[in-house]
Amino acid sequence: MSGTPTPNNPTPGDTSPDSPAPDSPVTRRYSVFALSGLPEVEPGADLVELIAAAAHGENELTGGDVLVVTSKIVSKAEGRIVAAPDREAAIDAETVRVVARRGPLRIVENRLGLVMAAAGVDASNAAKGTVLLLPEDPDRSARELAEGLRTRLGVSVGVIVSDTFGRVWRAGLVDQAIGAAYVAPVDDLRGRQDSHGNALAVTVTALADELASAGELVKGKLGGVPVAVVRGFGRLVSDDPGPGARALLRPAADDLFSLGTAEARASAVTHRRTIRAFTEADVAPEAVRRAVAAAITAPAPHHTTPWRFVEVRSEGARKALLDAMLAAWVQDLRRDGFSEQSIARRVQRGDVLRGAPVLVVPCLVMEGSHTYPDERRAAAEREMFVVATGAGVENLLIALAAEGLGSAWVSSTMFCRDVVRSVLELPEDWDPMGAVAVGYPAEAARERPPRSSDDFLITR
Repeated sequence: MSGTPTPNNPTPGDTSPDSPAPDSPVTRRYSVFALSGLPEVEPGADLVELIAAAAHGENELTGGDVLVVTSKIVSKAEGRIVAAPDREAAIDAETVRVVARRGPLRIVENRLGLVMAAAGVDASNAAKGTVLLLPEDPDRSARELAEGLRTRLGVSVGVIVSDTFGRVWRAGLVDQAIGAAYVAPVDDLRGRQDSHGNALAVTVTALADELASAGELVKGKLGGVPVAVVRGFGRLVSDDPGPGARALLRPAADDLFSLGTAEARASAVTHRRTIRAFTEADVAPEAVRRAVAAAITAPAPHHTTPWRFVEVRSEGARKALLDAMLAAWVQDLRRDGFSEQSIARRVQRGDVLRGAPVLVVPCLVMEGSHTYPDERRAAAEREMFVVATGAGVENLLIALAAEGLGSAWVSSTMFCRDVVRSVLELPEDWDPMGAVAVGYPAEAARERPPRSSDDFLITR
């Protein structure tokens, strides 16, 4: 970096309470140094006292400094050491969601909302038979450290608690912020103009992560130095603890790669929900085509392709279909002896299909099926094709969920197949098997009550 600064040899670009931040939002020069002299941290240790004791001479802290503290020493001081002869069990306990897996490696979302390898459970730098868990609340840990050092040393500093992460599409590891206090975690540049006058639309700089990585350059993995000081960014240090590193977490719903691997994509099975209310947002035709492409990979008997899908996209076609189905339903209710008042009540309850911007009607075709002389085998043959159609529809629903779309598979068309074939001008041998409402959910789906597979599985 730019060498080891001292109070008597300030680095150009340093800022402090007596040296206000420049008008330019960009720091042109900064320095980083390792805070040496810290002892081995034991459970219950007072990190404020240990760091304050090391911050003298060349290590003296000045206002506006940002301390980057390795999460391992925070975990040790907070007693986040657990006996775990089996590290995998500790990872299981800290895991909220498995994002990807390859062999023994697991990328998971942990209790803190961080997506990282092994949930951040670390068997290095810990006694044999134990593992280190991440701090219970890294933002709180950073806040307590910053406030303690401000009280103990009389200087305003920011604190970042860092840990090591892998990166998508890139080899190697970097340190990122898992906790932050009294330092700006992000710089939101959206709405500003670049040097050519173009408005920035998506640029949000992860300042806390960049500072964490700068600190790691002088700490290293093998040097036994768990704290670094980044100097020159006093403009980022404030008198308010700020939002913390949680501001850097991307919600899974906004993460284009939360279902990035084949195994992770399969987790869409558990995240799929029946959605009954949709927004008016358009559904891209390509998204439906991709979902249908997934649907037709389902297994089928005799190497057949028993699925056909009808996309009902135009408003006129949807209205014509649903109006005709409604008229057929009313006729059925009258034949069943329901009163006009009862029929009116049932009709007024509405139909999930009418609120969807796109309908997909899955159809069964028996092309390629075998013919049997007796009813038993003929019925079983049809059932095989029905099951295959259901598998295709399930693939469709899961693929739609992976696209971020909601869906609801409704059986309505099965009660008026002739009407559906007539309105949609389908061949006589196409058998409508319900209709799938497709669109963007108007609200978040309710959590599904947990079910135990033991209630549904019998082993012989």
